[in-house]
Order: sequence, then C-alpha cells, then structure tokens
Amino acid sequence: MVKVYSISNCPWCDKVKKYLKSKQVEFTECNIEVDEAALDECRKLTDDDAVPVTTADGKNFVLGFDKAKLDALLGLSS
Repeated sequence: MVKVYSISNCPWCDKVKKYLKSKQVEFTECNIEVDEAALDECRKLTDDDAVPVTTADGKNFVLGFDKAKLDALLGLSS
C-alpha cells in the first residue's frame, strides 16, 4: 500500500499526490498535522518531520517530489 505523509497547504505534497494520480497509483494520504499516529509513523520511517514522504513498503521512502525516485520506488515508467 502506497502512503503519502503530508501537511496541509504544502505545494510539494500536492505535486506528489497529483503525480501519483496521473500515474493511476492508489495511495493513502496521511496528514501528519492532524493525525498523531501518522506523525509517529513518519518519524520512525525518516527520523524527521519533513514532508512529503512517500512509501510503498513502510521501509523504503522518497522524501520530497522526485519523479525518478518515485518511479523507482513504485516500479513505474516515466
């Protein structure tokens, strides 16, 4: 399951979500501003509070909006 850890009003978070939708990738959005459990998960994954964070397996992740890294993580072609 693909998860995107994000915050409200974050242009980079929006770019990641729009990109995933354009590639027809289903994902769960976890807003770390309103969901304390999601914040804890994100911190355990990255040791940081920076967003967006995208993960498919709960171990490997992409920080920020990087098409090449997202494609590699999710097995997508550009």
